[in-house]
Amino acid sequence: MAAHVLRLRAALLIGSLRGERRVRTLVMLAVIVLLTAVVCAAVLSLDDAPVAVARTVIVLGSAALLLGFLVGPILVGAVDQLDPRRFAVFGVDERQMPWILALASFISVPSLALLAVNISVCIVAIRLGAPWPLAVLMSVVSLVSTILSARIGMAVNALVLPERRSRELTALFALAVVVIAFPVAVFLASLKWDGHVPAAVATLTAAVGFTPFAASSRFLFSFATDDSSGAWISGIVAFATAAALWALWTWLVRRLLTTTERPVASRERSGLGWFGLLPSNAFGAIAARSLVYWLRDRRYIMNLIVVPVAGVLTVLPLLVAGVPLEIAALVPVPVMALFFGWLPHNDVAYDSTALWTHVASGVRGIPDRLGRLVPVILVALPVLAIAVPLTLLWIDDWRLLLPLTGVGASLLLSALGFSSIVSVIAPYAVSRPGDSPFQQPQRPTSRGAYGPAAAFLGAIVVSIPTIWLLVLTMLEGSRFAPATFWAGLATGVVMLAIGVTVGGRVFEREGERLMEFVETA
Repeated sequence: MAAHVLRLRAALLIGSLRGERRVRTLVMLAVIVLLTAVVCAAVLSLDDAPVAVARTVIVLGSAALLLGFLVGPILVGAVDQLDPRRFAVFGVDERQMPWILALASFISVPSLALLAVNISVCIVAIRLGAPWPLAVLMSVVSLVSTILSARIGMAVNALVLPERRSRELTALFALAVVVIAFPVAVFLASLKWDGHVPAAVATLTAAVGFTPFAASSRFLFSFATDDSSGAWISGIVAFATAAALWALWTWLVRRLLTTTERPVASRERSGLGWFGLLPSNAFGAIAARSLVYWLRDRRYIMNLIVVPVAGVLTVLPLLVAGVPLEIAALVPVPVMALFFGWLPHNDVAYDSTALWTHVASGVRGIPDRLGRLVPVILVALPVLAIAVPLTLLWIDDWRLLLPLTGVGASLLLSALGFSSIVSVIAPYAVSRPGDSPFQQPQRPTSRGAYGPAAAFLGAIVVSIPTIWLLVLTMLEGSRFAPATFWAGLATGVVMLAIGVTVGGRVFEREGERLMEFVETA
């Protein structure tokens, strides 16, 4: 089976050079080969550069490669010619298909270009002092992780966005141009550093090197700087990333092989808005309904507008009170993250009598809880992604990139988890649909004000360890930065999972009580 799939992959690659578009394909192939040669030459020339410069260029370039291969297929709507669903009718072994398809992924133009770049990086790392067995091993881990990222991106595109279709070859060529051109830009910028990496860039490199995007590259250059502790941390992150990507890829292959896609006519989805874009299941329906509410109901819109404004305004009283700018500027991001996560704490009450559609249809609790969080997450992530780098640019301290991100993730996700519980345990009366968002409801059916306070304070309490690690990073240096990031992310994910699970069970058991509340409140 493996040999057959490999021959099929090679035949598809050769077949793309034939037909009416062969001239355009050959031109694009020549461009990719030229760019790959330029990148490899640039990487190989780094063996004469200072170690700091070489590490910066390769770490940032590697992060761009993995990120581009992951999100590129989703953004351009790439179609996988070896989609696992195409093999479902042949009765293939679900346990063998993940590694067979992953092996076949190496037979492609972007994969071959990536292989050439990885070999160049490995050679440079060995010349700068990395032991060759470890350098080769980590280069293989990096290559496999990047290839799996592309496969996962295409699988997610096939599951979530089936209507976005384009030619695979064109999409992969465009992706390769982007992810190869970025390292070239970083290399050209390094020519102006005169052997000294700018402080902000060095801090950014150190932070990115501990993330899954570039941990393997940082590991390679830790030996040249005698950073043994950092080397092992990066190595563990790199192997954990590869293992997680493989587990996700295996699950996606089995899901694609065992899931039958219902044929949907193009006109069937036209005019449905969010309901046509999101999955056709309970989660997708609730998420689409929530998005419609949050983007059209002025009560929701007012909440979304107030959060960024409130976050920025917190700086003014701190400055008046004499707090240094470097400290006061760090407050808006955690405040916005906390309030974004706190917003859905009374989402059930905002539904009013429309809640009966959830209860009457027998929706399970977890899809209901997760679907309601989609609008907040879609707004919060872009806002925080812009606010974090702007904050660090303002105070000129990029070593806080990972710690500030970790604190934001902990507060946002933890608050979402607590809100998922509070919204079904202690809803309180709000203005009815169509009323002014500033109108005070005059209904005594609420169960008290302890719910909002519990969601708000609970997220702060569980995030105290992460906040303390942020303080240690500010006082004692960036050695606590990776721990702050991972502690915040782990805290947020765990609390979100607990909140969604507990809130889902309460929703299933207390459906009648919630219906009574929205009818009378």
